[in-house]
Amino acid sequence: MLLKFPFYITIGSTQILWHTIFETMGLFLGFRYFIFLRKKQTDPIISSNRIWILIGAIFGALIGSRIIGALENPEQLQSSKNALLYIYSNKTVVGGFLGGLFGVESVKKIIHEKKSSGDLFTYPMILGLVIGRIGCFSMGVYEETYGNSTSFIMGMNLGDNVLRHPVTLYEIAFLLLLWVTLLVFERKYVLENGARFKLFMIAYISFRFLLDFIKPHYNIITGLSTIQITCLAGLLYYLNTILHPQNLINQKIKINA
Repeated sequence: MLLKFPFYITIGSTQILWHTIFETMGLFLGFRYFIFLRKKQTDPIISSNRIWILIGAIFGALIGSRIIGALENPEQLQSSKNALLYIYSNKTVVGGFLGGLFGVESVKKIIHEKKSSGDLFTYPMILGLVIGRIGCFSMGVYEETYGNSTSFIMGMNLGDNVLRHPVTLYEIAFLLLLWVTLLVFERKYVLENGARFKLFMIAYISFRFLLDFIKPHYNIITGLSTIQITCLAGLLYYLNTILHPQNLINQKIKINA
């Protein structure tokens, strides 16, 4: 069966892209899931500080996603007639995650909040991203979330009659596997506060660094893309955690098997 990209939903004379629907749905359901988890679990951070942290996360993600997205192709940015419009029109999840992290940590310093705040965000972020990536897949080659041409068994015609790596499907599969892995890991060990988020970030940006090798991209330094360089910066930020993973586990509390 030949899929016709991009996917639309037709309502009367109006056509609505799946991408728009799933991107909005991902944000909405991800946030609702965050609210659900916060009510179900004990939040170590008081409500007023949590609100400021959310604000920092939102604005940090917005700025980070646009800046890194615009820098993916410096030549297009330089030749654009309206640089601000070009920056606003481009976005990337990696920039959003790391920008959100920077925004949160900046706000926490201002409000003097020392507790880790990322654990409650982790599963909602995975949910929102999985749903959003369905929308990205629905665009085929009409959005820059497709892979290089390939003879691999998973190669798909994404709208240009070339068999390509369906990298969005790879990412969805990885995220679902990561979600299950984190749940199993947390049943076996008691993690320190903030460890779940750190594990997610390290795993995801490592995956995205590797994924970009099978995606068309502008080479910035020694064959690496802007996203890959950003991923390396993120891994450098978490270097201490990577070198000392035992610190993620609360050694004082045991879970009976």
